[in-house]
Amino acid sequence: MRTIRVILVAAALAAALPGGASAQRRGPDTLGADWRAQSDQARGGVQSGRLVPLGRVIQMIAARVPGRVLDAGLEGRNYRVRWAAADGRRIDFIVDAETGQILSGG
Repeated sequence: MRTIRVILVAAALAAALPGGASAQRRGPDTLGADWRAQSDQARGGVQSGRLVPLGRVIQMIAARVPGRVLDAGLEGRNYRVRWAAADGRRIDFIVDAETGQILSGG
């Protein structure tokens, strides 16, 4: 029991130190370097009325294929929505961000 505690404390210290194991595995931004810019771009597009809100796109997909969203974001002029269907399939939907039309998937 004491050995396990020592190992856990050592692992926690290594992860907390600068340059520790945790810092080596992932960079400062684990979601990708440009996720914040993409999010800002999508938000601005929705606010200006150029883009369909992602929430509405997700509702359309849910009505078409029961399941849940795994990941979603703006890629160029399209939304990519990774979907876990209720039957276990993973589906990548490509949706025109300006019109809301589903271009591929499901």
